[in-house]
This record gives sequence, C-alpha cells and structure tokens, in this order.
Amino acid sequence: MNTKRIFGIICFFVFFSQIVFCQSKEKVSVAFENIGITEALLELENISEYQFYFNKDWFNDLLISKSFTNADIEEVLSGIFEASSINFFILNNKVILTKNNVIRDKVSLNYYDYKDDENMGQDYKKAPVLQKQYVNAVKSKNIEIFHIGKEDAGSSQKIFTISGYIKDAKTKKPIENLVVFVQGTSINTITNNLGYYNIKVPVGFSILEIASMSYGKQQKQIVVYGDGILNFELDEDIEELEEIVIESDRDKNIKSANVGVTKIYVEGIKNIPLVLGERDVLKVATTMPGIKTTGEGALGYNVRGGKVDQNLILFDDAVIYNPSHFFGIFSAINPFATGSVDIYKGSIPAEFGGRLSSVIDISTKEANTKELSGEGNIGPVTGNLLVEVPIIKDKAAVLVGGRATYSDWVLKSISEESIKNSKASFYDAVLKYNHKINNKNSLQATAYYSEDAFSITSDSVYNYSNRLASIKWNHEFNDKNMASVQLATSQYKFSIIYDGIFNRNFDFGYGINETQLKLKARYLRNKKHKFTYGLSSKLYSIKPGDINPLGEESVIESKSVEKEKGLESAVFISDLFEVNKKLLFDLGFRYSFYKALGPDSQNVYALNVPLSSESVTETKQYGNNEIIKTYGGSEFRFSARYFLSPTLSVKGSYNKTIQYSHLLSSNTTASPVDSWKLSDLNIEPQRAEQYALGAFKNFDNGIYEISIEGYYKKMKNLLDFKVGADLLLNEDIETELLQGEGKAYGIEFLLKKKKGKFNGWLGYSYSRTLVKLDSEFLTNQVNKGDYFSANQDRPHDVSLISNYKLTKRYSFSLNFNYQSGRPITYPVGKYSYNGTEQLLYSDRNKFRVPDYYRLDLGVNIEGNHKNVKLAHSFWNISVYNVLGRNNPYSVFFVNEEGEVKGYKSSIFAIPVPTITYNFKF
Repeated sequence: MNTKRIFGIICFFVFFSQIVFCQSKEKVSVAFENIGITEALLELENISEYQFYFNKDWFNDLLISKSFTNADIEEVLSGIFEASSINFFILNNKVILTKNNVIRDKVSLNYYDYKDDENMGQDYKKAPVLQKQYVNAVKSKNIEIFHIGKEDAGSSQKIFTISGYIKDAKTKKPIENLVVFVQGTSINTITNNLGYYNIKVPVGFSILEIASMSYGKQQKQIVVYGDGILNFELDEDIEELEEIVIESDRDKNIKSANVGVTKIYVEGIKNIPLVLGERDVLKVATTMPGIKTTGEGALGYNVRGGKVDQNLILFDDAVIYNPSHFFGIFSAINPFATGSVDIYKGSIPAEFGGRLSSVIDISTKEANTKELSGEGNIGPVTGNLLVEVPIIKDKAAVLVGGRATYSDWVLKSISEESIKNSKASFYDAVLKYNHKINNKNSLQATAYYSEDAFSITSDSVYNYSNRLASIKWNHEFNDKNMASVQLATSQYKFSIIYDGIFNRNFDFGYGINETQLKLKARYLRNKKHKFTYGLSSKLYSIKPGDINPLGEESVIESKSVEKEKGLESAVFISDLFEVNKKLLFDLGFRYSFYKALGPDSQNVYALNVPLSSESVTETKQYGNNEIIKTYGGSEFRFSARYFLSPTLSVKGSYNKTIQYSHLLSSNTTASPVDSWKLSDLNIEPQRAEQYALGAFKNFDNGIYEISIEGYYKKMKNLLDFKVGADLLLNEDIETELLQGEGKAYGIEFLLKKKKGKFNGWLGYSYSRTLVKLDSEFLTNQVNKGDYFSANQDRPHDVSLISNYKLTKRYSFSLNFNYQSGRPITYPVGKYSYNGTEQLLYSDRNKFRVPDYYRLDLGVNIEGNHKNVKLAHSFWNISVYNVLGRNNPYSVFFVNEEGEVKGYKSSIFAIPVPTITYNFKF
C-alpha cells in the first residue's frame, strides 16, 4: 500500500471521527411545559439531528415540565428520564431507549453467568441482566417476569430495595403478616397492618416468594436493576364462603400461639337470623363458647365468667363504654362500617390493659380510594346507609355512615294512649378518613357518635350517648422497624329527666371521659423473634352525678358529687419467639401504674371497724392533680403452641391483669344508668390471673375445625354492694360497697364446618363463676362468707349456627341457643315488723330463673349476579323466636295486701318476623 493511500485513509477516519464528535456534542435549548414524553421526544427530533427509537407504551401518559438551555443531548435525556426507569444509548445520531436496563458495548463479567445455548436462538438478547436463571426462565412462554428499578452502568451496587403494598384482589384490603422472601436465601420480611413490605434483593434475576395460610404460596420472578416498587393483588386460596361468620385465616387456629381468640369477619354475618333483621357483630360473638349475656336484651357481655365492666371494647383504638342501643336489643356498632372484630378472651396481647377479662378490638374498614361505593339496608325499625368517597385516587378517601330508627314514628301512629306517649329512638354516625401519604407513612382518623332516648313511663325520659374520636399515624423506618402513634378520646354520659307528681321533678346527669396517648413499635429482628413494644398513658375524668330541680315548684334540692380523676400509664413488650417448627412462644410483659388525682376529698376510716359514717376519723383534702393514692403491678402474658402433628396442636396460656375502674350497679343485669368508679384511697383495683389449656385440630384440608379449651381464673377485689345499698349521689360510696374474691372455671368446645353447601358451627361451654364476700364483720358478709353464684353464672351454654346454600342465590339459615337460667334471690318466707308484713329472702343468688332457649330461622335471597347493574341487592326474611318461647328477662316479687306475688318480664315472648332489604353499589 503506497504512502498516499495510507494518508488518505487516516484523513478519512480523522474527518469521520470529527463528524461523530461534533454530533455527540450538539447543543440544544428547549422548554417542555406539562407535555407527554412522546411529544417531547418528537420535538427534540425536530430541533436536532437525532432520531429516537422507543416504545411509547413505556411512558404511561407521564407528563414533564422542564427547560434546558444550551445543553447537550445526554443532559436533556437524563433530565427527562430522571424519575423513570428509562435508560438511553446514543450511537452517532441515533438514540435507542431501553426500559430498566442499559445497552453495553462490552458485557461485564459480573452480569454474564451462562454458557451459550444454541437452542435459545436470539431470546437471550432480551435479557437485560444476563444470568443463567433468566435465560432458562425465558424458555417458558407462560412465565411473567417483572423488571424492577433502573440500571446505572457506572454503579457497582449489588443490593437494592424493593417495596410495595400487597392487597386482596377482591376486597382491595391490605394483607398483613404476609411473609415475603427471596427463594434460596435467608432474605425475608413481613407485611405490616397496611399490607406494606420492604425487602433487600440482590441485583439480577431472583424469585420472590409470598407465603400465607390464606393465600397459599405464590412466586414472582423478577429482574432487579435498582430500587423500585412492586405492588401485588392476590387472590385468596380458599373458596368464597359468605355463609361462614367466624372465619380465621387458614390453619391459623392451630398455628398461632394464642389461646381463646375469636375473629369475626363482618362480610359473613348477613345470613344469620337476628332480632328485627339487624346485622350485629357483637350478638354473633355471643354464639361462640365463653361469651355470654345475662339475658335477652341485656347490656354488655360476660367473657369467661367476667363481669360486664371487665371487657375493654375498642372502636378504632378508642374505648366505647356502652356498645348497645335500646337496652341491648341492638348493637351500637354500624356493621357496614366495621372491617373486623378480634376478641381476646384468653391470650390478651401485652399492649392492652385496664380490664380483667377480655379485649374486643373493633376495626372500621378502610374507605375505598378507587371509586365511589356504598351499601345500606332498610329494615322494619331501622335504616342504614354508608358511603365511601375517594378524595385523592389510590391515596385518600373518606367513609361516612349513619343509622337511625323510626320506632318513634311508629309509636306515635298507634291510637293506644299509653303507648302513643312512649318514646324509643336511637341513632349513630361514623366518619373515617384514611390517607396513604407515601410508602412509609399513612394516617387514619375516626369519629363516632351515638345517642339513645327512651321513655318507659310518661313521666321519665332517659338519654345516653357515646362520643369518641381517634387519630393514628403509621410510619415505617425500614423493613424491620415500624411504629404508630395513637391519640384517642371517649365520652359516655346519661341523663334522667323526671316530670311527675308530688313536685319532685328533677334533671339528673352523669358523665365519664378518658383520653389516651399510645406509642407502639414493632421490630422484626429475624424469623425467630418479632418484638412489639411501647408505652401508653390514659387520663380519666368522671362526673359522678349532679341533680337539679326541674321547675320552680320542685322540692328537689341541687346536689353534686365531687369529680374523680385518675392517670393510668403502662409500658409493654412482647416477643413472638419461634423456637423451632413445632414450638412457638408468645412472651409478653406489661407494667401498669395508676394514680388517683385531686382535686378531691377522701375519708380516712378507723382501723378494725366497718366503713361507715360513724367510723370516719378525718377527711383529707387534695389539690388539683395532687396524688391521692398510687397502685401498680406487673402483668405477665404468656402463651405457647406445640405441634403434635401438622394438623393438631396443643396450646397453653397464662394472663395476669389489673383493672383500676369499676362499674357500680345494684341490678342483676347492667343498665344504661350504671355508673363508673375509679380506684382511690378506699377502693383497690381489681386483679385477676387466668390459666388456659387447649387442643386444636383441623380435618379434611381445613374444611373442619375442632377445638376444646379449659380455663381457670382467680380474681381479687371484685366490687359488690351491701344489701339495700344506696349508690346514687352518695359522697361516701365506699361505705355501701364490698370487695371480695372470685373464681371462674370452665371448658369450651367448638366444631366448625367451613366449606360446602352446608356449613356453620356448634359451640358448647360448661362454666361456673363464683364470688366470695367475706369479712371479719358480719355486716360485711354475704351468704355467711361462703362462695355463691355470681349474677353472670350460667353453667350450660349451647349455640348452633348453620346455613344451607340451595343455589347461588338462595340459602336457608338456622340459629339455636340454649342457656341455663341465671341466679336470682327468691323470697322464702314472710314476717311481721312494726305491724307490717315483710318478705324474707333466701341467700343471695341461691335459685335460678327458668332456662333460656330460642330458635331463629331465615331465608336469604341474593340478587342476580349481573356484573353491570346500579346496585347489588340481598333480601333476608327471618323469624326470631320461632317457637314463641316466653324467656324471662327478669323475675321479681311484691307483697300485695299480704300476699306474695311473683312476676316475670320478657322482651320477645312471641315469634318476630322480619324482612330486610340490603343493597350495595
């Protein structure tokens, strides 16, 4: 080759390289104002020499607003794709866009980990990260591979973070406690209560596996280039069962360490025939072993022998003191607003305190952030409507619900004068706002109000109301640490307005308030240890009562009892410790302390004599927030589970609890006008210890569940009253009260069928609850200081709930309940005193009222299953108390002209038919 030719070739390459260099350094000035990326790229083509190659579907209607002045093309493109997963490669005047990965002129050995396979053809070129597993995966045409993050060619980082939310595909509700791990590694995490997860994953190809008892095992094949978000919606791995009311996660009954825990799914209760067609989650709870009431229509619930006041009822973290409408016939909890109900009657988590027997944790559902939706019903005495409205799509929404009765209107339309002047009305309303601020933070706020007004006689009107509000902020620090801050406030008050004869008209009022601040955190140390810890503080304020004359002619004098105030605080920690696959511990510790605070006055009584007005030695005065008395103690919570086989486990638990508040009631059943009393200088807090042991077995792939549990509970400082006690507006109330000990024990059996056309459950419990009020002073003894049956002692309890699905639209339901009669004190003789004949009563609670039993039947008719329709409907036709059983609500005796006569009152002594129309949109 001659010299001139060589020189010519050199000049050509120099000239060509200068052209390429000049093109790569071309400067552009451009401004984009809220336009799509596709439009922006086309504009760049018009003002430059570059041509762009891309798939417009990658951009998902993304809009940009950016400006560039005298910038080269790399700077412009980096700015446009800064917040996306798009990379680019420039070859001469051609710009090739890629999603996630980068184009390399030389493959790095860090990403090259396979031997070329001639059978692969050209498919391997699709691999953004060249790995052996990826190449093998693309051989299967049915496998979907998710590409995560944006590759940085200059980065040497090998570990990236994937986060996101996992929800139920049907309900759109978050799935908590879902295990997410990288197959073949020890890398794992668990979704929190919002369904959020955060996990570290190596660069390249991995298999992300999701494990859950309800959703089975699901695998997602991923290729990781950088940090990114991956959200999932999972289909439940079980058959849809609206008929089943009590439904735990699959196999959770045998796998968890908890003993005596019941979960109620509200979606399933619509088929159960209940009084007047009202869905009632708490009434359904009483069909489970260990949860009872003292009578039909009675207020409150008795759990494993505990009194009504020993149950902590939470509504979105705020305490609700009276969860009932109209003397307990209806629940004050709106079923359409309720998401789930968790009832802890054995293993009470360490985070909960202040009650002896149980925690009923009611959570409202998350409002729909995607579209407007709602549901409601129209029944014979009530109407209910709930609406969910998105505020910020996929981020924030508000839920508004209301329910009211039109029984007042019905009563006033009756011609009978005695009934026409009666009053019986109630309503409740709930408002919830939930907001997902970002992947790390979320907020929810709830407000609730309910009010009842009724008049049994024409001269008295009773009113009572609940008001509560709560706000909760959740924050995730990383994939192992998360925390929440909760602020809640509650108020319960009642009033009695009497306008009768003898100029004794009055207005009486009572109220209790509490405000709580709670900090709760979780630390997922590893697979074996999951810690929950935190602290809480609660301020009580009670207005024991005041009475004022009503009208100028009333002879009633104004009187007010001093307010009570107390501060209850606690620290808690628990560890869910998995020793091995068979043995699991849930270890909890709580230390609570309580301070009775002023301003108040407290009597000091002489030692070794009964408390009375005559034994007062001095009255101490306490200033505002001055400490009157301090109580406290350790509360241990321990439970364990051991697998005897894959479908059979045994569990045991020990719970120690302390309660600093007391319900004052001289009635055999709770009433809306019962009042609360705080522990103080003369009244000690209640204390209890409970031991429980149970066996849990699943059959036929979880279709059948069977369990048997036994428990024994010891209680101290239970509050009771003296015979003839005067509790109303008594400034020295401690002189009318007694504190004693109690014990409760029992055995509970439950059999459930969860699938098939015929399903339901059978529950039975045998339990006893005994109280001992002993003292060295005869006046303070009840039944000579021996154990006697408590008011809530009902030994035998049988519940049968069943549903038979004839077709997809028609089903039949049955509800049968039997209970032993509750204890009562009977007159056993009579005597004369000052010329008047008086009744002589037996020992307290020596006899029982007749046994209680009731049968309810229902027919359920679903609307047609068209996908597109204005609303989906559901009809429920039921008959409550089909047999017309005249079950006594109360039994009482009077002396009428020297003759002792016994009477009983009943709530529903005849069959009560109901037709309810439900709709959902």
